[in-house]
Amino acid sequence: MVYDSRQIFNQITDHSSRCPIFRRISQFCKQLFENTQTECVPEQARTADGLSLEIIPRDAHSISRRQISENALKVLYRLSKSGYKAYLVGGGVRDILLDMEPKDFDVVTNATPEDIKKLFRNCRLVGRRFRLAHIVFGRDVIEVATFRGHHGESNEKISKLNAEGRLLRDNVYGEIDEDAERRDFTVNALYYDISDYSIRSYGGGMEDLKTGTLRLIGDPETRYREDPVRMLRAVRFATKLEMGIDASAAAPIKQLAPLLQDIPAARMYEEVLKLFFAGKALANYQLMQEYQLFAPLFPQVADAIKDEPKAAKLIQAMLRNTDERVREDKPVTPAFFYAAILWYPLCQRAEDIAIESGLSQYDAYFAAMGDVMEQQCRTISIPRRFSTPAKDIWQLQLRFERSQGTRAFKLMEHPKFRAAYDLLLLRGEAEGGHLAKQAAWWQSFVEADEDERNSIARSGAKTGNASRNRNASQRRRRRPAAAKSNQAE
Repeated sequence: MVYDSRQIFNQITDHSSRCPIFRRISQFCKQLFENTQTECVPEQARTADGLSLEIIPRDAHSISRRQISENALKVLYRLSKSGYKAYLVGGGVRDILLDMEPKDFDVVTNATPEDIKKLFRNCRLVGRRFRLAHIVFGRDVIEVATFRGHHGESNEKISKLNAEGRLLRDNVYGEIDEDAERRDFTVNALYYDISDYSIRSYGGGMEDLKTGTLRLIGDPETRYREDPVRMLRAVRFATKLEMGIDASAAAPIKQLAPLLQDIPAARMYEEVLKLFFAGKALANYQLMQEYQLFAPLFPQVADAIKDEPKAAKLIQAMLRNTDERVREDKPVTPAFFYAAILWYPLCQRAEDIAIESGLSQYDAYFAAMGDVMEQQCRTISIPRRFSTPAKDIWQLQLRFERSQGTRAFKLMEHPKFRAAYDLLLLRGEAEGGHLAKQAAWWQSFVEADEDERNSIARSGAKTGNASRNRNASQRRRRRPAAAKSNQAE
């Protein structure tokens, strides 16, 4: 007997509504017999606004569902089975194609945030500038966004730009082609379709991945004005992905860099974490200096670098040390980062206060700590849980020289001693001279065993006493001379 495959498919389809197993077999047969396999769209295919589109079938790319987190797949499948379009998008797709470990997985869909919330009990809606849905699985959060659309003339209630062209509100929904046109870089305009496991590549994103080119979608100046943080993202992606920034994308950055001063300080704090705590801190710093993006974030530090060459040496040493700790999976903290990067602005401010008010060096430094931290918080919002320990690290720098000897044991008990000690070593490396000798003494003391520490402490105490005694003898010698002068008069 000869069986007609189409007849078998129809029989399975008839039973699919009554049994979950038949429903799954029905979906498989639908792909097999109804020719749903995606064919590669010719390169000349474009969106309505002229952005090129290429659809890459499953057998022509390397992404496997085994490389996608289980929670992201749950979200994708539930959206798809509920009748919505669902795609894995952006960094998750990009990093898998580059054989990198994705940091997170983002999903886009044509479901609105309210529709998503109805589907997932573990969903919370966040964001004011653009509404997002966060699907929470314990500590894992899958971010789901609705396709973004283009702005019209009469949508002031759902989208708004300021005078410089920066987007203040952006809850405009659209289709997937519009969403791709709204994305920043072509390598982030890659969509993994859960319905047939194909990839939609817009603007030549797949080709740019192969050539290592970071290219903006749309007019670079307009896109940077919409969101100036894209200039920082260009730097971050260039170093992280080891790509070159396309000439057209790089051209307006120096001119538009001052726009970063208008970005909310809380948002800039998050961007600084991404720039300097992901293992590419030194490379990002050097590229930010090249494109003049560093000064808008750290104006005090930029001024200090101009006046004091040692400031640049300290910053580079600190960033190099941070990268090494990230690679070795050691903890890094913003408190140490800000204490180190703001050290020379603190020194300059303390010197100014001492001259203006006549305060002692110690009191001038304490007065300067609040001023320097307050001014930095105008561009980058530093939480108190980091600014307070940073001040402790600064305070300990003033105690190191006076604590050589038996006082060193008590100083080591301070909770922030280790961080302050690390900063002292970096300062000694940057400055040399007397400070390098002081750092070497502390290094020998810290790395010694208990018996050796007692010996080092006693020798340090003798050295300190001798120094104080010399000064005292000089003072004693001056007094008789002054007395004779008075008698002569």
